[in-house]
Amino acid sequence: MIDHASDIAALRAATDRLLSAAASLDNAALAEPSRLPGWTRGHVLAHLSRNADALVNVLRGLPMYKDAETRDADIERDAGRPLDVQLADLRATADRFEEVCREPADWERTVELRNGVTDRAARVPFRRWVEVDLHHVDLDAGYDLDDLPEEFLLREIEFLADRWSGRPEVPPVTLRLGFDEGDPTWRTGGTEGTPVVLGGTAAELLGWLSGRGDMGAHLAILSGDDLPGLPPL
Repeated sequence: MIDHASDIAALRAATDRLLSAAASLDNAALAEPSRLPGWTRGHVLAHLSRNADALVNVLRGLPMYKDAETRDADIERDAGRPLDVQLADLRATADRFEEVCREPADWERTVELRNGVTDRAARVPFRRWVEVDLHHVDLDAGYDLDDLPEEFLLREIEFLADRWSGRPEVPPVTLRLGFDEGDPTWRTGGTEGTPVVLGGTAAELLGWLSGRGDMGAHLAILSGDDLPGLPPL
């Protein structure tokens, strides 16, 4: 069961971690590449600020973004700002999102995100937590997949395993948290092709599912031939 109030508190802690890490950088570091191809650290921070505004729109029943072109242009516009401006924007937009989350609302209502995707309002704080913590990893500022909270790792593995379920380009995959038969598992992928069983730590499993870190290179292939590739998120 989703506890949006607990997720709001976890999001605040994740945001504080991000702000602390970003504050340790300088203007030159913001212009350096992040772990996301084609994006600097400044792009990552700009995206996080604009995403907070977009999720405020979602909770208020407005379109998440005007359109994809505007979203991309806003990130590009804001990527080159100096550190103090980036930090002020991150704080202000995080506060706005949290304020909207604390307004009386029907958390069981359906909301619309990008590209026609819908979800329960109660899941939106977790979606924001995902943005903050995974992009903190992307910032390449000393925070890695192994540093993510255990609850976050397990919930995001479940979320992404569901996202890749039914995809015909992905073979049937069983993800095992560990290497033994009785360990927790998730299933993902389609129905065609040779089934694969992958075992490893939560961070390694999430790395494969999200295309981050070593992208599953250190996962054990417990059954099947090769580590399957995944399309971009």
